[in-house]
Amino acid sequence: MNTDTGSHIPTGPTARRPVQARQLSARVVSTAQVMPGVYLLWLWAPYITELCTPGQFVMVRCGGGLEPLLRRPLSIHRTASEEQIALLFSVVGRGTFLLSQQPEGGEVDLLGPLGNGFSLDSGSRRVLLIAGGMGIAPLVFLADEAARRGLEVVLLMGAATADCLYPGSLLPSSVTVVKATEDGSAGRRGQVTDVIDGPAGQADQVFACGPMSMYQAMIARESLRGRSVQVSLEVAMACGLGACYGCSIKTRKGLRQVCRDGPVFELEDLF
Repeated sequence: MNTDTGSHIPTGPTARRPVQARQLSARVVSTAQVMPGVYLLWLWAPYITELCTPGQFVMVRCGGGLEPLLRRPLSIHRTASEEQIALLFSVVGRGTFLLSQQPEGGEVDLLGPLGNGFSLDSGSRRVLLIAGGMGIAPLVFLADEAARRGLEVVLLMGAATADCLYPGSLLPSSVTVVKATEDGSAGRRGQVTDVIDGPAGQADQVFACGPMSMYQAMIARESLRGRSVQVSLEVAMACGLGACYGCSIKTRKGLRQVCRDGPVFELEDLF
């Protein structure tokens, strides 16, 4: 989740969690550019690290004053040392630009953890993760958790070009990576959805994050029909708490708020 307009696993992808979000000041541990225009920000935030699960997010105040006014929703990218969380985001506006310039030792105001995350079944042995572009942001946390449990993890990564793919050196060593790029500069030429069928047939569970166009392509794949596929939605949010209804979407089960009912939903419920 990375919009700039303006380890416990829950029992299900849309299960309500008790309200545990807290506003806090997190100290900047490090900031680094890991892809063109994409930054990895590590923050010291023990409270969030203790409670967060893969797929959840935080609302980030990017500047020190009233501008930009609204917080930005960012997926929790991973955790470390039971004290730190990482945020992965692309610079697409003033808010994320200011966030990318945060110095080591600086303070970032957070609200979180928020939302309902992914659900790993206790009986799963092989999981498939599908990342379209910046959709890699929440999936690395899930890959970390799955690897920690000893599961076999296959990650499909798609991007426009090779330099826009997430660095493999930052992934757990046990993860098998399959790449697809639109220009053919790495892996298979085409979309990440073009390489789904083989790995999907061998996976006990499937998880994905990317643009809605990717989900529209996924719903048509024969290998995914009739299966549970948990997907994380990337949408703009104003409050992150369900108060403004600005992130409401239509689903097969009626109107849902991405911030409170998601951001993880069943793929088949979206179409």
